Amino acid sequence: MKRNSVVLIWFFIPLILFGETFTFRGDSMKTVLAKGKEETILSGNVEITTEENHITADRVELYGENFVYARFTGHVVVINVKKGIRLVCNNLFYDRKRKILRVNGYAEMEDKKNEVVVKGGFLEDWEDKEMTIIQIGVRILKKDMVCRSEFAKYLRKEKKLELSGMPVVYWKGDEYRAVKIYIDLDKNEITLEGEIKGTLYGEKTKGEKTGEEKKVINPKE
Repeated sequence: MKRNSVVLIWFFIPLILFGETFTFRGDSMKTVLAKGKEETILSGNVEITTEENHITADRVELYGENFVYARFTGHVVVINVKKGIRLVCNNLFYDRKRKILRVNGYAEMEDKKNEVVVKGGFLEDWEDKEMTIIQIGVRILKKDMVCRSEFAKYLRKEKKLELSGMPVVYWKGDEYRAVKIYIDLDKNEITLEGEIKGTLYGEKTKGEKTGEEKKVINPKE
């Protein structure tokens, strides 16, 4: 009985798909050629390179028409030099046509251009929109700032953060809590909405402020 599979050792194969160059390499490859079940499995020092990303992993499954979908497992590292993004995780799904990255499980993303580090238990990144959704135990770090929440939307191009789900922001030692928190990273401005609480520490004043509705705070003032 013939098996519709091919195994290669140490390869580097370029393809032109969806108008972009797509290359991959690794220690071994198995390709299933049966119609409707086309799939390529790469293992051992795998590297995938598209026009946007360079991705390394222990194992990669390529499937769908023209290998539009890819699932990476093991020690996964994604680097987008143009956008200054570096992402580390253990389980990643990538849709090359829609340019969407999705991580189920712990993920850590560094945005070098905005000097921001994002951590969480789920991450979805839309490359064209330059938008990242983070959920579950969210931690966002920037110089003089630490954010915690259960949900966050990070708009990289606009340099803005939206936090919800028991959000708290620590900025230069001061503490801000609310139902929702919006941060303008470019202007160093924090907007609080609903059940506002803040502890501001200074040389002369220490205390807690509470309120409702909306309050805008500029930590530079």
